[in-house]
Amino acid sequence: QVQLVESGGGLVQAGNSLTLSCVVSGALFRAIPMMWYRQTPGNQRELVASIGPTGTINYADSVKGRFTISRDNAKNTLYLQMNSLKPEDTAVYYCYFPTHWGQGTQVTVSS
Repeated sequence: QVQLVESGGGLVQAGNSLTLSCVVSGALFRAIPMMWYRQTPGNQRELVASIGPTGTINYADSVKGRFTISRDNAKNTLYLQMNSLKPEDTAVYYCYFPTHWGQGTQVTVSS
């Protein structure tokens, strides 16, 4: 059974940092592309960052230079290092690989 379990969300002040983690089980982690999405109430989920099996990385323009996606294939874990957080980064963050979603973790950035 495939499971994706996120952690690391919380409440922080603007300008501070958070690191999200996503542990994947039941899948060949090293072979799958992984993504972070985020969603605010009333809006569709937005792709934040992606990392391919060979390390190809892409970011949404809104987070370039502030967020860093990475993966540790030995630990079946995906990360999202978020620096210089802004109130507009407030959202539920989800990790994803095709057809599989995590449960989400809330990130709230206060001004």
